[in-house]
Amino acid sequence: MLEGKNVLLGICGSIAAYKSATLVRLLVKAGAHVQVVMTPDATNFITPLTLATLSKNPVYTDYFVAETGEWHNHVELGLWADVMVVAPVSANTLAKMATGLVDNLLTAVYLSAKCPVYFAPAMDLDMWKHASTKANINTLHSFGNIMIAPGTGELASGLHGEGRMAEPEEIMEFLIANIRKKLPLVGIKAIVTAGPTYEAIDPVRFIGNHSSGKMGFAIADELARLGADVTLISGPSAQQSKQRTVKRIDVTSAAAMLEACLENYTDAKLCIMSAAVADYTPVTIATQKIKKQDGGGLTIETKKTTDILKFLGDNKQPGQLLVGFALETNNEEQNAIDKLKRKNLDFIVLNSLSDEGAGFKTNTNKITIIDKQLQKTTFDLKSKDDVAKDICQKIISILKNEKA
Repeated sequence: MLEGKNVLLGICGSIAAYKSATLVRLLVKAGAHVQVVMTPDATNFITPLTLATLSKNPVYTDYFVAETGEWHNHVELGLWADVMVVAPVSANTLAKMATGLVDNLLTAVYLSAKCPVYFAPAMDLDMWKHASTKANINTLHSFGNIMIAPGTGELASGLHGEGRMAEPEEIMEFLIANIRKKLPLVGIKAIVTAGPTYEAIDPVRFIGNHSSGKMGFAIADELARLGADVTLISGPSAQQSKQRTVKRIDVTSAAAMLEACLENYTDAKLCIMSAAVADYTPVTIATQKIKKQDGGGLTIETKKTTDILKFLGDNKQPGQLLVGFALETNNEEQNAIDKLKRKNLDFIVLNSLSDEGAGFKTNTNKITIIDKQLQKTTFDLKSKDDVAKDICQKIISILKNEKA
């Protein structure tokens, strides 16, 4: 859930600041981009160098760097963040956040942040129990900020009780669970196919196509980013998923792709079939490399492969959403509509090889989405990541209409 997200970690003056090093490591390990902002007092408990090394980014503690005159723009930092976490937050900074007091870079960044803000209190028992602390927490809740509650244990004063900052692992679990439950595709199982299939002629040759798999991988990543449980069935491709939750199944032939689809189809709510599956496969596969003969050519007898998309369309269950792709060179729109109807699709994604920047192996694509009501939406040329977002937004709108 944190892959690729910009996480702003605020650290205040508290003995619990030592835990922040572990929290940074966990955030980075989860794939987040981490930027640390510290209050001046926090540097007494843990060094900026430690956190810069772990986050792989410079740590900000002041508005200005006296030696260079460099200014740290609190507004840019606040706008950069997808998530802000203040851990530990001391009673002092808690009060400043609640009242809008800006006397350091961290509180200035907090007031500039447009993203969800989480705070993990750390203080002694009496401070935690004080009425002013409770009032400040209630105020932060009223702002929409989210508290990661402290635990009970031994405190720096020697007392035992509430006020101990949540452990880094607990903070991570809280963040992931909280972010996940707000995503639009949580609980949705999805299949995505990507790449080409290779139909063997002999041990070294095959019938294939130029598909790189980029579009399918981008769709799988975007679905996972939106909370879906994604199974990516890929033909031979050098692409790698950016989202670590994507389950990948590698196949080679059309028959193997069909088998993998059938194994996962029953439980899938969404099926996005973007793979360029071979239409024909050799009747006989030579067991040894076919040698070049003098004179004459080579004739390979082929047979049709199973039309995976049509098979899934014919066996689609109520409530399943099936999406196909059409890569056309002529009569593009009519061919796409015919495919949409014949294969019982909910919508089809049309792209044309006549459009510059679209098609195989490119990093961009230009698509038209046609749904089963024959409503057409044409998009400009975009990166395949952005095209995947457009396709997923269409899916979300269909699911919302189902619930309405």
